[in-house]
Amino acid sequence: MKKILLLLIATFLFNTSLLANDYKVIRFAADPNYAPFAYKDSTGTLTGFEIDIGNAICAHLNVRCQWVESDFDGMVPSLNAGKIDAILASMTITAARQKVIDFSSEVFSSPTAMVFRPGTELSKGTAVGYLQGSTQEVYALEVLAGQGMKVVAYADQEQVYADLLTGRLQASLQDAQQAQSGFLRSPQGAGFVLGPIIESALMPSKSGIGIAKGNHGLKALLDKALAALHADGTYARLQEQYFPGVNMFSGQ
Repeated sequence: MKKILLLLIATFLFNTSLLANDYKVIRFAADPNYAPFAYKDSTGTLTGFEIDIGNAICAHLNVRCQWVESDFDGMVPSLNAGKIDAILASMTITAARQKVIDFSSEVFSSPTAMVFRPGTELSKGTAVGYLQGSTQEVYALEVLAGQGMKVVAYADQEQVYADLLTGRLQASLQDAQQAQSGFLRSPQGAGFVLGPIIESALMPSKSGIGIAKGNHGLKALLDKALAALHADGTYARLQEQYFPGVNMFSGQ
């Protein structure tokens, strides 16, 4: 029995190593409309906290990163169709998603809150926008709509903010740190505030890198690289660069 167990372990390690050696390029899906996690700078270059994390992962693994820009709700279908290798786009780890894809260890954790103008009454008839396919969508449909609010889905977060600015929406529901370090720090965000943190089992806070179901080799690589970024100080440096004074890692 012991010999059989050792043989199974050896086979698993061999297969994991073989998969690891197969990766010369890792194709990461990214949403370029989710500053400061991923966005285009003034030169049109894709940048942001998760982009830098992904590039550091690839450097550690000695592979090339290929960034595939996508709307958020199209990422899981693309992953399962083999068009990408992984999703690095603030994807929260939920029970529903774990039924169809696997995840790496934690990339970061952040709760949810609304953005609105001071004095806005969040009540029946209030129009609230959210990112289609996000965990916020589940909360919007199950809780806010049940309270009589008008909930509206958008293909990307920047479209939500655009309609918030024009008054088509009275509030936006999104990752609190994305709003705090992105929209609210921009000139467009002047005059808006972040509401209280919303605690709900419908919206877990921990995100990871999405990978195809059963791809143990890639998961092992990504977990190893993420651990290395913490060990060598890269994660702490990037965290301070994009989120000064904020701890983005729960360690759970």
